[in-house]
Amino acid sequence: MSKLAIIVAALAGAATCPLAAAQTAPATPAGKIYTSDLVTRWGRAVTPDNAWRSYPRPQMKRTKWLNLNGQWDYAVRPKAAPQPAAMDGKILVPFAVESRLSGVARSVTPDDRLWYKRSFAVPADWQGQRVLLHFGAVDYEASIMVNGSLVGTHRGGSDAFSLDVTDYLKSGDNELVVQVTDPTSTGAQPRGKQVLKPNSIWYTPVTGIWQTVWLEPVPALHVEDMKITPDIDRGTLSVDVALNRSAADDDAVRITASQKGRTVATTLVRGNRPATLAIPDAHLWSPDDPFLYDLKVELVKVRSPYTGPDNSPHRQRGDSILTAQEAALYRTAAVQGGARDTVDGYFAMRKSSIGAGKVPGQPVMMLNNKPLFQNGTLDQGWWPDGLLTPPSEEAIRFEIDYLKSSGFNMLRKHIKVEPAQYYYEADRMGILIWQDMPSGEEDESLDQFVRPSSQGEALMPQETTNEFEYELTRMISDLRNHPSIVTWVVNNEGWGQYASTRLAKMVHELDPSRLVNKVSGWLDTGDAGSDLYDIHTYEDVPKAPTHQTHRAIVIGEFGGIGLPVPGHLWFPARNNWGYQTAKDKADYQARYQRKYDEVIRQARELGLSAAVYTQTTDVEGEINGLLTYDRAESKLPPATFARIHAPLHAAEPGAGK
Repeated sequence: MSKLAIIVAALAGAATCPLAAAQTAPATPAGKIYTSDLVTRWGRAVTPDNAWRSYPRPQMKRTKWLNLNGQWDYAVRPKAAPQPAAMDGKILVPFAVESRLSGVARSVTPDDRLWYKRSFAVPADWQGQRVLLHFGAVDYEASIMVNGSLVGTHRGGSDAFSLDVTDYLKSGDNELVVQVTDPTSTGAQPRGKQVLKPNSIWYTPVTGIWQTVWLEPVPALHVEDMKITPDIDRGTLSVDVALNRSAADDDAVRITASQKGRTVATTLVRGNRPATLAIPDAHLWSPDDPFLYDLKVELVKVRSPYTGPDNSPHRQRGDSILTAQEAALYRTAAVQGGARDTVDGYFAMRKSSIGAGKVPGQPVMMLNNKPLFQNGTLDQGWWPDGLLTPPSEEAIRFEIDYLKSSGFNMLRKHIKVEPAQYYYEADRMGILIWQDMPSGEEDESLDQFVRPSSQGEALMPQETTNEFEYELTRMISDLRNHPSIVTWVVNNEGWGQYASTRLAKMVHELDPSRLVNKVSGWLDTGDAGSDLYDIHTYEDVPKAPTHQTHRAIVIGEFGGIGLPVPGHLWFPARNNWGYQTAKDKADYQARYQRKYDEVIRQARELGLSAAVYTQTTDVEGEINGLLTYDRAESKLPPATFARIHAPLHAAEPGAGK
């Protein structure tokens, strides 16, 4: 069966699966938040035994780990109150307390503290290893205790973090307690579209654990992080492996790239040193051919090159540190014994850049040194049953398949960061991603909201900028190895926009392998630091961005055609909202065709490089999705969308006449 046929079948049967018994009736009337009866077919299949069971870090996989998702105890108390002696009930992790799939669906205010508790036992065969406790994401400020002792704290709603809990463990059952506070829209922290009073384009807030929690054993010295950077022009792959601490002379890292089980390249470097592998005749990654290589990183012992009478640690050893001589010595060092730590991952050879197009003087976006029109959707990543958390990986795969079958090759992940498994599916299935940084500002602080007519950017207190930039660097660090991500978007529509040129330059320094879109929509701050000039246009016929000498021109948002579908609305009794509202499907199709006719013209005549249609799905009160919020109904058949988009391939900004 073709992918398109699978999608059509899935849409037809989307309302047939029974909802798991544990999820039918959100509990705890006190503080209950609004939840509609809308649920996805994947949400109906969620149980405590199957909730997000896959390995949560696909690019750094180890063989041993313990998933802590499932039923935890929870309680909500005033934030000044002590740890409760009795909990309020059960919550299904990793779904946020406000979500239907958590089994709770109640609000947590800025004056509250959310408590979690569960027990776990460390497997016997982990003896002698360090034990790391990992959190995919917790929104927003978390304190973690093991057996009554504070292990650590973390601020940030979208980034992964880990704690070494080894010294706090005991034999048998261990008690894990997590406490969380979240200012939501009363604070200026990065939070995306969460507000305490959802309305219009603003959605239900999310508090607490919303991605996988897991344990992992590692040796005392182990691989902690790695950065992977392909260079298709040189035919090389840079792999920077960082260990958790300084390495001794006999600590080395062996890196092996392979293709379908066949070794392509391998090298040996001293611990905490950069490495470069030659990837000859590279098989390039693209949406049409998303080819992935395998990557293995091993921490090994070698016979130290610095032994014998002629290698005094005070002379030749010191003189060769961080030199080509040192690199040459370790490339040929003799490995002794087996690997002490092994992580498996993958990489792709691809390039995201700006180059010359067919319109004189107008640069265009390129993939692998060839112009490629990036036709995408604004993808909010919200779900009626899981809110920020997709109900399952199957749901992710369905959505990416749907977009590709509808003729899209890109999505803009809009001011939200996804679980790592999402980006793995995008890498594997082949779709380009513009990754937004989640925005933040105080609801009431209207002077921080930069508007289209503004002539300057906002000033922010140091604490706010520190937090934003910390989370921006963490997002890039967490996601930079995913080949599907081709563009970083620093700011959206002036929401807390400040120092955009400095931030864009910082992002370029952190990751020179991708394009940077410093300001999507509204107040443009010039060429410096940005590869794209990005406008938002929700007119019936999209406006065109002006010619740019040093930047590609893109439409970062357009469309927004609303079409309510009875039986699939989050607010069935209310007026729902779209930038424009179609009378019926025929009117919807006519409006959609009119918008894309203009996008195609701009691509052909003006050198437009990309367009982002609002949006993938309806979201709460917004009804301007291609799909309904429950992903059960497509506003038009995917084949119709694909037919409308088809001329974009011939109109690509660098295509010949």
